Amino acid sequence: MAGSSTAEPRAECPTLTSPVTLDRREGPYGEVVLRRRAEHFEIIANGTFLMDTSDGRSERLLVDAALGALPEETRSGASVLVGGLGVGFSLAHAAADPRWGRIAVAEREGAIIDWHREGPLSAISGSALADPRTVILHTDLVAYLHTSSDTYDALCLDIDNGPDWTVTEDNESLYAAEGLAACAARLNPGGVLAVWSARPSADFEASLRNAGFSGVRTEEIPVARGVPDVVHLAVRP
Repeated sequence: MAGSSTAEPRAECPTLTSPVTLDRREGPYGEVVLRRRAEHFEIIANGTFLMDTSDGRSERLLVDAALGALPEETRSGASVLVGGLGVGFSLAHAAADPRWGRIAVAEREGAIIDWHREGPLSAISGSALADPRTVILHTDLVAYLHTSSDTYDALCLDIDNGPDWTVTEDNESLYAAEGLAACAARLNPGGVLAVWSARPSADFEASLRNAGFSGVRTEEIPVARGVPDVVHLAVRP
């Protein structure tokens, strides 16, 4: 979770088990809560359910699809920026693959970083955080994309709901022309932009092409009901 929102809301799994609040903090972006429901953990921001640990398929596909879209000769030792940390599935999955040479994660919520470093979520991300390839950037993703001079072979962005419906207004800029230009500037030539979305977006695919990206395509993640989650992929020429 990063950027101008902490993460994308995903469908909460129905259960009869009442949640137990493990930590509640007020930060610069409002309230962030960590809850446990049965064996799963949940992150709530300003009263909105964001994500839980019940299903990490979307996060794993985000990382795998980005690596698979890179030219074969650059996959070994490739660098990746993950935005944001969330429940840690994307980071843990990237760190489990030795082909990634450098793994940076942008996360703006200090509470979430703490929950991974010293709290219950360390069970998911502990090994990845101890990996010398990993660095956690305590920063707003959108600001970082616009101001940093760092470049990567892949950007794996898991922010808000995706391009068609953002909970936090500031996140809209990430999917607009200025945000896509900032993404392109952080990518090495031939680098891959992978963007999670709660639904397919033909308009966003058009925006990627208009921004100069090539190889634009969409991979779907089936869900129990409703439209599938997707990962939008595009390559910087």
